[in-house]
Amino acid sequence: MEIKELGEVALIERLTKDIKISNLSTHLGIGDDAAIVNHSDKETLLTSRLFMEGIQFDLTYIDMEHLAYKCAMITMSNIFAMNGRPTQIIVSIGLGKRFKVEDLEDFYRGLKTACYKWKVDLVGGDTTSSFTGLAINMTCMGEVEKESIVYRKGAKPTDIICVSGDLGAAYMGLQILEREKTVYYQQVEEYNRKLKDATSSNNKAMLEGLKAEREAINHFQPDFVGKEYLIDRQLKPEAPGDVLKQLSEADIHPTSMIDVSDGLASDLKHICKQSGCGCRIYENKIPIDYQTASACEEFNMNLTTAALNGGEDYELLFTIPIEEHAKIEQVENIHQIGYITEEKLGEYIITRDGKEFELMAQGWNKQ
Repeated sequence: MEIKELGEVALIERLTKDIKISNLSTHLGIGDDAAIVNHSDKETLLTSRLFMEGIQFDLTYIDMEHLAYKCAMITMSNIFAMNGRPTQIIVSIGLGKRFKVEDLEDFYRGLKTACYKWKVDLVGGDTTSSFTGLAINMTCMGEVEKESIVYRKGAKPTDIICVSGDLGAAYMGLQILEREKTVYYQQVEEYNRKLKDATSSNNKAMLEGLKAEREAINHFQPDFVGKEYLIDRQLKPEAPGDVLKQLSEADIHPTSMIDVSDGLASDLKHICKQSGCGCRIYENKIPIDYQTASACEEFNMNLTTAALNGGEDYELLFTIPIEEHAKIEQVENIHQIGYITEEKLGEYIITRDGKEFELMAQGWNKQ
């Protein structure tokens, strides 16, 4: 169905009719000129993310449902990164004429799935036309006790550097998706070339034979065998709320924290800069899944560079006082990868053979 057939009011009603409020802080959601939110005695966290087609996402290999889920999880991740709990989200979309009502229904299905998982209320947004592809803006609100906020700036010398999960998987998932996209479009271009030649020469036998080739292209299946985890990490990332629950249950209090969106190296440097400190991390302590390692070998890429600079992992990178070492040892899927130093000692990675290299946002330079 064309969007213009419904109109804005009917479209909003259709997309939001089954949305339920989960938070007491949401006094008024969708339906008026503005939402009403009151976090009473808690601090309010606010974050906003903009996603542009062709820059942050490619609709060749992600559908609208997964796209909405991914964008929502990425936005909520910023709230979790400050030790908060996401409570409300506002979503605005700019889209072109090629999108139908059904596309928006798919988008809202993924959005609702993400919101229901973390009990986040969808309280508003906007929809407008776009001449430059699909554009998505998400603004998420959250709450946290004032004394519980964790900033990037709290790391201190001797603190232990920790990271959840594993790194580099999302980046290698992207490499696989890009490769399969290239294979697909190469087949399409080759088919179009043959079709043009057959048409210009009126070669009926060749035209008939191309029907099977066109059918094969229509049923193109990318090669994801043995790489499902990597594809999942790229197309369906999860906000790290469960990690905060683990830390709370273990009575562990991070001194600084950030979500790994730009890559371990870049995000650790953010913590160091804002905390006024240096760091040492160990190459052999960086957590890497075996599928990531296998994909790096297949693509002839440096495994550590992919983990340091790949990005889009949305794991939590944090520091804790050295006194909490015994506690963190008992927490599943949390890895101690190094320690914080004085600022004058710089930011370095210690390789598997014991050499030190300066930690760079795009690899590292020899000391």
